[in-house]
Amino acid sequence: MALFVAAVDEGSLAAAGRRHGRSAASVTRAIALLEEQAGEPLLLRSTRRLSLTAGGERHLAIWREVLCSLARLTPGHGGTALRGTIRVTAPELFGRLHLLPLVEAFLDAHPSVSIRMTLANRLVDLIGGGMDVAVRLAALPDSSLSAIRVGAVRALLCASPDYLRRAGSPATPEDLSNHQTIGLDPTSEVELWPFAMPEKPERRRTVRVRPRLRVDSAAALIDAAVRGRGIIAARSYQVAELLAAGRLVRLLPRFEARPVPVHVIFAASVGADAARRAFIDHAAQGLRTTLRSLAEAVPGPSA
Repeated sequence: MALFVAAVDEGSLAAAGRRHGRSAASVTRAIALLEEQAGEPLLLRSTRRLSLTAGGERHLAIWREVLCSLARLTPGHGGTALRGTIRVTAPELFGRLHLLPLVEAFLDAHPSVSIRMTLANRLVDLIGGGMDVAVRLAALPDSSLSAIRVGAVRALLCASPDYLRRAGSPATPEDLSNHQTIGLDPTSEVELWPFAMPEKPERRRTVRVRPRLRVDSAAALIDAAVRGRGIIAARSYQVAELLAAGRLVRLLPRFEARPVPVHVIFAASVGADAARRAFIDHAAQGLRTTLRSLAEAVPGPSA
């Protein structure tokens, strides 16, 4: 089970073997044994990456819980409660809406653990910033850090019904030049908003917009849009409830860029600590459930 979880986290059988001091061949045999016992494939292997089957996702969640429970009983922990301080960083609004409830639940379950959260709309360096765990909403560059993909979020264009009654709806991204927009970068006169090309969905283009109003807070951006101040580019997790309530309207869905992946990242040494590993597994499982629900609430254009 540990080798399977490591293979998923590291993205390769060889890396999982290195984490546990085993050969890639022994990892392959271990996973084959698990698949035989499960009666179904758990991992899809290609030359570039590993991916989970539906059965693999179900087993992964259970095996993470099992390994977390076993970690509490290993020598050195004496069967005692998890303890220590965990430092976590995430984007401000995502952290407040979706990570903080998971943090609170973890604290309730482990009274001897403390958590320090840094929620910021900037990239907090994991190592240099003294962080143990980070949530990243972006494609990740190659690095020595471990990453668990927990889902994806969509980049959406939204405006209030009141604004659309006054100004009409854009038919193409180029129509944004005739609309009021709200930006999230107060330091720049121009923002580049990404869009897909419907005839070639794998390709993307950018459109230059000149927002009349610029703020440095995603919450303020969304508040202004709800009050009818203009069109915004927002993430699906930020506006799902407002879309469902009809307070915002989704625009140009055919032109939406590809979903943005969400990862929980950490250094390998952090993953070896029982309390931190337990939190990583707890956060990954909780975020995976949350993001799956969000994907169902705000599906892609072809769904």
